[in-house]
Amino acid sequence: MSEHTLVQKLIAEFVGTFFLALTICTAAVHGSAGDYAPFAIASTLMVMIYGLGHVSGAHFNPAVTIGIWLRGACDKEEVAPYIATQIIAGSLAAISSSNILITNPKPDALEMNTLSALGAEFFFTFALVFVILNVATNEENSGNQYYGAAIAFVVLSGALTVGGISGGSFNPAVTSALLVSDVLEVTDIWIHLIPQITGAGVAVLAYKAIE
Repeated sequence: MSEHTLVQKLIAEFVGTFFLALTICTAAVHGSAGDYAPFAIASTLMVMIYGLGHVSGAHFNPAVTIGIWLRGACDKEEVAPYIATQIIAGSLAAISSSNILITNPKPDALEMNTLSALGAEFFFTFALVFVILNVATNEENSGNQYYGAAIAFVVLSGALTVGGISGGSFNPAVTSALLVSDVLEVTDIWIHLIPQITGAGVAVLAYKAIE
């Protein structure tokens, strides 16, 4: 574990999650980047991971925090503060996108087939957490320089593959941003959260099976 204080870690988590969610809300939800939105999102995630990973581990995602904790690579005392910070950052990013960057914010509501969206969020949250556990927490890969790119490419592939099915969240903090942006209904939030948390848990089981 790093020698940074919890406050320093939370600041890093806030900054990284904020810019990830800000990019998603602006580039994808409001469409400023058009078809290039997945690339903008993956790029932001990658640079934030490389920039802040040494401080907080660069989770930027409650599902990732839960997965890393279940794997035994995160102190339990940090789990709740990390998750709270990530959710707050995602929500504030959505507000910033809608009220500062976009002057006519009226994004289209997210239309989802329940089963398809559940599957999309589960499969790619699993993939994201599974890759993170292998490239960022495994001692055999300690010190590698590709972890940020590997993680970002999972998000890129997920956004390109199932973004049109579920919104491509794979992240409860992003889901909170979608909720604040009025593209996701409160009654539909479970379609994201349940498979995200479940996917993270199953990813830990798969990781431990091959560790």
